[in-house]
Amino acid sequence: MTSSAGGREIAVRRLGLTSYADGLAIQDSLVGQRSSGGIGDTLLLLQHPHVVTLGVRTGGGRAHVLATPERLAELGVDVHESRRGGDVTYHGPGQIVGYPILDLRPDRCDVHRYVRDLEEVMIRVAGEYGFEARRIPDLTGVWVGADKIGAIGVRIQRWVTSHGFAFNVNTNLDYFRLIVPCGISDRGVTSLNQLTGREISIAEVEDCFVRHFTAVFA
Repeated sequence: MTSSAGGREIAVRRLGLTSYADGLAIQDSLVGQRSSGGIGDTLLLLQHPHVVTLGVRTGGGRAHVLATPERLAELGVDVHESRRGGDVTYHGPGQIVGYPILDLRPDRCDVHRYVRDLEEVMIRVAGEYGFEARRIPDLTGVWVGADKIGAIGVRIQRWVTSHGFAFNVNTNLDYFRLIVPCGISDRGVTSLNQLTGREISIAEVEDCFVRHFTAVFA
């Protein structure tokens, strides 16, 4: 599908449950096509099977992975090094992952602004469900109270973006205990499911993301 506002169109692809490796391959292909002008701006929305990913801030290390390799294997959790910014995080079913493939040229070539805009999208989505999400100074992501509901880790090559955000909807939060999420040890994580006390439709929340992402970026 294609969504637009203000005259700029963003193609939206909903991939469902997609392995992390396949997600990377799709992104790499689309980044190349976007860089060459073969496609326009694109937003991928998907979920990953259980996976722990390491951002470039970890330097390939696993100091913030608390579980042993044996425990991770027992739980069916893969571990992947990632080329995105940030520290260690978890992805799994019930969590919406968004990978924007955008060319920020000519008027949005500002990494700080791009990250703040991603946060704004998640803040607006949380607001649809009656929760006041917010930024916390010097920390990346979106928080409800002291708990993170949305994480961000991006990669930008010649002003074309990849990787992006992860927003907890029906995520099993117990899996975050396997790591120190984003390397932050003194704060928790939450989800729409935990906040509302009910199962939330992933398709419904994806609709919210399409609407607010388009409003912020298009």
